[in-house]
Amino acid sequence: MFHYTVETNKTPEQAIDAVTGYLMAEKFGVLWQLDMRGKLREKGVDFDMPYYILEVCNPVEAKRVLSASPLVGYFLPCKIAVYEEAGKTKVGMAKPTALIGLADDGDLASVASDIEQRLIACLDKSV
Repeated sequence: MFHYTVETNKTPEQAIDAVTGYLMAEKFGVLWQLDMRGKLREKGVDFDMPYYILEVCNPVEAKRVLSASPLVGYFLPCKIAVYEEAGKTKVGMAKPTALIGLADDGDLASVASDIEQRLIACLDKSV
């Protein structure tokens, strides 16, 4: 499976606050937050689902993987989606190991695995 997703009874906004705190503890910062529903409405498109995309980055890890392979930048920054579906809030991400597999660089697989486990821990704690 290419993604990891958790479910919570928190509102999307509460889930974002929670996951942001845990990301900070792992030295990941939120570079940008997109309110997809708001942006689509701004463009005249009716979209009722609360849906947020957080772009997150750990600068030390970003430097490490980009120094090893500039192609990895195609996957950066990591994205975490927070959305509401069927009355539940979901927090999920594409797995870094799935993405790095596309670069076909075995040396980066262990780095991606470490980053993935750290991000998964943040998502798990946020529920």
